[in-house]
Amino acid sequence: MPLQIIRRDITKMQVDAIVNTTNEEMVGYSGVDLAVHEGAGPMLDAECARIAPLGLGTAKITSGYNLDAKYIIHTSGPVWQGGLVGESIILKSCYIESLKLAVVHGCNSIAFPLISSGTYGYPKDQVLKFAIQVITEFLFEHELTVYICVYDRSSYEFSKELFSDITEFIEDEDEEKEQEDLYEDSSESADLLCESIILKEALPTVGKAEACKCKYNRATDKNLEEYMKAMDKSFAYKLFDLIDERGMTDVECYKKANIDKKTFSKIKCNPNTYRPSKQTAVAFAIALKLNLDETQALLASAGLTLSRSFVFDKIIRYFIQKEIYDIFEINEALFEFDQVLLGC
Repeated sequence: MPLQIIRRDITKMQVDAIVNTTNEEMVGYSGVDLAVHEGAGPMLDAECARIAPLGLGTAKITSGYNLDAKYIIHTSGPVWQGGLVGESIILKSCYIESLKLAVVHGCNSIAFPLISSGTYGYPKDQVLKFAIQVITEFLFEHELTVYICVYDRSSYEFSKELFSDITEFIEDEDEEKEQEDLYEDSSESADLLCESIILKEALPTVGKAEACKCKYNRATDKNLEEYMKAMDKSFAYKLFDLIDERGMTDVECYKKANIDKKTFSKIKCNPNTYRPSKQTAVAFAIALKLNLDETQALLASAGLTLSRSFVFDKIIRYFIQKEIYDIFEINEALFEFDQVLLGC
């Protein structure tokens, strides 16, 4: 998964580089900056003193010293002043310049904090979405695994309106499922009664065990036939057909699905045997902008389905029915509801 949102202390990340949001003097006074300096040790203080100052929106790189990360990329974010002095431009530069340094130094993975989200006062309802947008644009041109580390809920704010809307949808799904279950129970009872009558009339000499066996075989044959129809093509071949139908390139599809190149290559090389996780299969459905029926058909080719029994499935159904296909907006919602994110 090229872009992941996780709840973790950035100083504990085992990646090629972590990003430290610092001041222009590069002195660890507080927050992430202080934690990074304390974790890395006094040699980081000495190197920062040599390479300071650090301009707003720029980035400089040092060794990771005592941290698990090989490098520390230092950047100086904006102090929020009502959005009147180009704060968003500076913040975007922080992310882009840090990512560029990571690529130049051969990094395959990098972890970011939510820059300027703490004492610098960048609006909490904007900071996570802004970071996702900027990083996503960069990843369309580069192969890199990026983590956004959210230390706690105080550092960002999920849309209250969207949260309420999804919660209401989940509750409605629960009510509809309960009604469907009641209907299916009553229908099943009626079916069993009818089948019992038919069996008695058609097979008067057949014992109970044989009658049950006949009934079981008919149900099994029907289910097997439906299953085989859904399995006409493997997941991989069905995916490739959909990519062609949508007029997309392979790269465009796996980038939009938040899938890394290595995983997509595995699908291409093993089309008959590759079986995706649900989050990977759904990610491709979102990238291809499939409706609910088309999504279910793609999932069925991998032996999967979207049900009304799990929060993850309900959230995915919500976004598909609303025709919202921004995978990172969906992941932000999944993250808020403590669900696994889309991708691989």
